[in-house]
Order: sequence, then C-alpha cells, then structure tokens
Amino acid sequence: MTALAYTVADSTTLLRRNLRRLLRYPSLTLLLVGMPIVFLLLFVYVFGGQLSHGLSSGLSGGHAGRAGYLNYITPGILLMTVAAAVQGTAIVVAMDMTGGIIDRLRTMAIARAAVLTGHVLASLIQTLVSIAVVLSVALALGFRPSADLGGWLGAIGLLALFAFALIWLATALGLAAKSVETASNTPMFLTLLPFLGSGFVPTATMPVGLRQFATYQPFTSVTETLRSLLTGTPIGTNAIAAIAWSIGIAATSYLWAMRLYKRRRPR
Repeated sequence: MTALAYTVADSTTLLRRNLRRLLRYPSLTLLLVGMPIVFLLLFVYVFGGQLSHGLSSGLSGGHAGRAGYLNYITPGILLMTVAAAVQGTAIVVAMDMTGGIIDRLRTMAIARAAVLTGHVLASLIQTLVSIAVVLSVALALGFRPSADLGGWLGAIGLLALFAFALIWLATALGLAAKSVETASNTPMFLTLLPFLGSGFVPTATMPVGLRQFATYQPFTSVTETLRSLLTGTPIGTNAIAAIAWSIGIAATSYLWAMRLYKRRRPR
C-alpha cells in the first residue's frame, strides 16, 4: 500500500471511532442544533413583524411580513448552525489532547494526519445533519426557497465547503486550548459573526464603521451567496469571495492545526 492509501485507511478507522462517540453522546449534537432553532423562532415570531418592514421584495423572496423575514433570515440561521456545530469539534479535540488516547495513537504506526482528519470528517457529517434538521424546521415554519436543482446543489456545496473550513479552524483552536473548558469558549466568536453581517439585517442599515466590517467579513459573502442560490437572484461577486474565504480559512487552519499537533504534548 502507498502512503496515501495508509492515510485514507487510518482516517477511515478514526472516522468510525469519532462517529461512534457522537452516537454515544447525542446530547451534544442536540444542544448545538437547539440554539439555531431557538434563534430562528425568536427572530421570526418576536422580531420578524417589525424587521420585515425594512426588507425589499427582492430580499424577502417576494413575501411580506414574517414570511418574508423568514425567507431572508434562513440562510443566516443555516450559517449559525455551522458555527454552533463546530464548537463541538474544539471540545472533542481538546478532550483527546488532555486524555491518554493521543499517547496511545502516537505510539502506533498510523498517519499523523489521520487523527485530525477523523475528527474533521466526523464533525462535517454532524454539521450536515444539523443543517438538515434546522432547514427542515425552517421549511415547516414556511420557508419557501425558489431554487432549482442547480441552486440547491450549489447551496449544499457551499455550506459543506464553509463548514469544512470552520471545522479545521475549530480543530486548531481545540489544539491550542489549554483545557477543555477553554476549548468550549474560544470558538464562540464564530456564532457572533452572523449577527455582525447580513444574516439578520441588511448591512446597508448599519452605521458606517460596522457596515464596512460587515460587508467584508467572510460570513456576509457566504450568506449573500447562499441567499442568492436559494432565491434564484443574481449572485454577483459574492460567490468568488465566499469560495476564496472558505479555501483560505481551510488551508491556513489545516497548516496551523498540523503544526500544533506535531509540537504539542498531551496534558
């Protein structure tokens, strides 16, 4: 077998290990999925009636009132689901680094990249399942996207790519954390970025300084691309920015995570 084949085989084995752990502790997944659903209900039914008045028909998918705001907010809620789900990644990585499992794995003849790859792939599957649950709730509440098959495939692909990037970032944050408690807190800034973008209100309504930050931060370009794919409106240059941000975050986080893993001793 080649080195690549060994890496794939080792990654598959560790993927199964991490999936079994997710099945053994379903409460963690339920907790991470629950927060986006609570925010969806809160913003649609408490704030949606007022916030919908500032949306044009293009932004609201041709609907009015809470139904229109639901169409606007759902892409942002899906990205919040991604940001919330990757918090679990940092926690389980830190748990492994503070336990004896890493000591055992390092004495075995397995690819070093396989340990982290197993975490990343398991978290990606968990995140996609969480997205499916939240999207089902949004559809049940009245979310009516007008995307065709190509739009849906593009939206799923973009969500998977961005989730992959944030998972590698969370993996690096979990490796850099000094304890499991620290690892549970460091990725929390990711859940705030949808609020500081176009996830809940148009960036044009924000003050100048905040508007500039919101316009150019990664969550905004991903949100706008996702919204355009689901509603069939023109994407413009948002897709290029969204893909560039995703690839850049993934590559930088991967290199950072591998460096931390090779240099850090479990505690």
